[in-house]
Amino acid sequence: MKKLSLTSKIFLALILGVVSGLALHPFREAFFVKNYVIDFLFNFLGTGFIRAIRMIVVPLVFCSLTVGAAGIEDIKKLGRVGIKTIVFYLGTTAIAITLALGVGSLMNPGKGINLSEIAVGDVTVNQSKPFVDILLGMIPINPIEALAKGDMLQIIVFAILCGVTMAILGDKVSTVRKGMDELNNIILKIVDLVMKLAPLGVFGLIGKTFATLGYVAMLPLLKYFIAVVVVLLLHYLITYQSLLMFIAKYSPIDFIKKFSGPMMIAFSTSSSSATLPASMETLQDEFGVSKGISSFTLPLGSTINMDGTAIMQGVATIFIAQIYGVNLTMGDFVTVILTATLASIGTAGVPGVGVIMLGMVLQQVGLPLEGMALVMGIDRFVDMFRTVVNITGDAVCTLIVAKTEGEEIKAEVKKKYV
Repeated sequence: MKKLSLTSKIFLALILGVVSGLALHPFREAFFVKNYVIDFLFNFLGTGFIRAIRMIVVPLVFCSLTVGAAGIEDIKKLGRVGIKTIVFYLGTTAIAITLALGVGSLMNPGKGINLSEIAVGDVTVNQSKPFVDILLGMIPINPIEALAKGDMLQIIVFAILCGVTMAILGDKVSTVRKGMDELNNIILKIVDLVMKLAPLGVFGLIGKTFATLGYVAMLPLLKYFIAVVVVLLLHYLITYQSLLMFIAKYSPIDFIKKFSGPMMIAFSTSSSSATLPASMETLQDEFGVSKGISSFTLPLGSTINMDGTAIMQGVATIFIAQIYGVNLTMGDFVTVILTATLASIGTAGVPGVGVIMLGMVLQQVGLPLEGMALVMGIDRFVDMFRTVVNITGDAVCTLIVAKTEGEEIKAEVKKKYV
């Protein structure tokens, strides 16, 4: 086991979790299995790992963005990098939700399913905010409070402002910059220590999921699941790889080979935040992207780039509308595109948050929020796939920004790809 890489250990833990969960599923109501295996062992390992990840997300994002922004000495370059990154993330999210609505309408995942055969539970979500409130909410009144509450949008704004100011002042704040670099190194080491526990966390998360749900409960929602995965694959293979090949001039095959490690972590943990350290290390070491750019684009992407989540919201909207016999108009489709794109901003990179954000989309087109309960049962499985798409978008954006800023990326594509 000591000779296995972290990725191999995570994959092995994933397989063991699936096998253990399915084996225990028939006995899930037994006292010992329910109380000591599912609720204690699986829950402790899985939830404990996620809590450890959440512990380091705020300091990691703040330190990485501050160091990344401060490391770009040319302020004009920092502005260019920021604009390119935001345009890429919002643009691909709009493409993703449009693709989801189109394919979802063709596949009709909700047709032929009897609502009375599916248990519908009550779901409560917060009221959606006007767009102007979202913009104003990005400005932190109290940065310390934002850090304490984990308000990612406010943390990002404050971190970038700190980094830009440090870059402007230059040698006048050299001591502070050195201290921030050292603090960032400490946080990254903590991340490394926490990630050593990833196989145990993955085993607990997957084991609990399969022991609780099994596979029989997913059958009524199989068409929905397939529809989401199909759109995710199309977005991954067509949108991302086309941008990677024609703009970054990089081989999609080489990209998949080099980036397989972070993708496996994303699939296993369903958390963009948990994958952030591995993505940063891979982009810097394997692809040769500078620390200044990768430390800026990746933390930002883990917060505002949620293409996979937007795809889930699009297909789920079609699915729920068909389940309830509601016909969506073209105006509703436009509303869903705009709402889902904006809803992706500030979506935390932790498992399951996409379902909550779905409530905002459903409210905007007048669909019953109870429909969310229909997709909650298998959201954990969908979350695995959409997280891979989310972190892949972050990586592709980083490579494109690095390439357009004149950086040399390792293993350039052969002429046949150009």
